[in-house]
Amino acid sequence: MKFVLTAGLAWLLLSASLSPAQQGGGPGQTGAATDKPNATQPAGAIQRALTLEQQANYPEAQAAWENVIKAQPRNAQAYAHLGLLQARQEHYTAAIASYRKAQTLAQLQGKPIPQLNLNLGLALFKSGDFRGAGKVFEVELKNHPGDQRLIILLGMSHYGAHEYGAAIPYLKQAATADQKNLPLRLTLAHCYLWTKQLDATMGVYKEILIIDPDSAEADMIAGEALDEKGDNAGAVQQFRDAAKANPKEPNVHFGLAYLLWAQKRYDEAIPEFYAELQNDPRDNQAMLYLGDTYVRQGQFDKAKEVLEHAAKFQTSNPLIHLDMGIVYMETADQAGAIRELTKTVELEPDNVNAHFRLARIYQSMGKRDEAKVEFAKASSLNKKTDEGLYKRIAEANARPDLDAKGADAKDGDGKPDPQSAQPDAAAKPNQP
Repeated sequence: MKFVLTAGLAWLLLSASLSPAQQGGGPGQTGAATDKPNATQPAGAIQRALTLEQQANYPEAQAAWENVIKAQPRNAQAYAHLGLLQARQEHYTAAIASYRKAQTLAQLQGKPIPQLNLNLGLALFKSGDFRGAGKVFEVELKNHPGDQRLIILLGMSHYGAHEYGAAIPYLKQAATADQKNLPLRLTLAHCYLWTKQLDATMGVYKEILIIDPDSAEADMIAGEALDEKGDNAGAVQQFRDAAKANPKEPNVHFGLAYLLWAQKRYDEAIPEFYAELQNDPRDNQAMLYLGDTYVRQGQFDKAKEVLEHAAKFQTSNPLIHLDMGIVYMETADQAGAIRELTKTVELEPDNVNAHFRLARIYQSMGKRDEAKVEFAKASSLNKKTDEGLYKRIAEANARPDLDAKGADAKDGDGKPDPQSAQPDAAAKPNQP
């Protein structure tokens, strides 16, 4: 079970760590430009562009620099200023192109532009190209070893690229240098958790409690770590503590509900799913699992109402089609059941439950050939599962392998699926 960090945390870290000059620091003065003003482009055009930029009149400043570039197409500084203005207007793709053009011209002219590479890295980061940003920040860090801001930027780039193991050394170094930085420690704790370094996760959790004893997100991280360790009671208690500390924390009620759902404590899970939906009525994941809970309880009318509402929101999770297929099957809507179960196997071809239920429906309709095909698929998939289980047991007896791929039926986060042996096994929440 994994949950994404609070929205905007990455930018919170960046904005808290960068000086004003670095957040919007412009290139140097344009006096070093190779092109000289011509008759139609007086030197005053550059000064006008700079003045508009300093006044934060970004659209007009951008237009002014574009006019400068038309007259002086080899002016590296003009491209650097243009990129900065495009970035300030969140036009990151255009900004990246302008920064790269400025770099190329500056290199050809042998006149490097201060802050240009850093600004390029920031634009790449904000555009979502975390790996590209990381390469830029790595070069910058080599040129400025020990720079706390660059260490954070590099760590967050690895984090954004889901390279959690690579992020840890940088985030750990940054956290050590800033003993009261809560967002850094939360990010570091997630990295430890998602690389299954559970003792280290709990160690950072204790550090977080010193800074903020009521951190709901820290309690959630600890709950996930205890869940990974198999401490079900401890995990549930941590999520209850998190919900008490901040009932509005994103995913706190869903996390608790999911843990209860996994332990088949459906009556306790249901109000927590509803609590999450009260915080975020469009939380499709909470809707899906609430509907699935009603299916598992045999409350098909309630399940249908919830699932049909969830279907209005786009999702690629086959669980909704499987559950809707079961609901239609149990309420004698064979056409609806076939449609939804067929969609399930399109999204998840090895879903034994969907194939088996399709076979039963076809059999009840007298469609023997179709039923035979689906029974054969279900039987083949079950046989494959049994053989894989035997092999895994043999391998486990030979040597321990904590990260063995395919070990036991697992959810998307590597946690054993408590419903895997059940005919109504459900897909698990998405991870970052």
